[in-house]
Amino acid sequence: MKAEIHPEYGPVIFRDASNGKEWLGASTKLSGPKEVRDGIEYSVITLEISGYSHPFYTGEQGLVDTAGRVDKFKKRFGASMTSRKKKATTEKV
Repeated sequence: MKAEIHPEYGPVIFRDASNGKEWLGASTKLSGPKEVRDGIEYSVITLEISGYSHPFYTGEQGLVDTAGRVDKFKKRFGASMTSRKKKATTEKV
């Protein structure tokens, strides 16, 4: 690597704001609040959402009701679809 062209890279504590879970990592974002753990100074990055709180990863994501969507479609467009089918079958004869 060329010297003096890369950003400074250092230890960071990532903290999920919604549930307080933390994990250690490294990042180029080193400004902001600092904490010392085991004699090492870490920058603290607070995240609004992470894998610990995102509904997709926690299993709290709602399932899409496909049957309800089909019924809603049939209710909305059912009459026009059946009249089109009847028209198409009479034209072929």
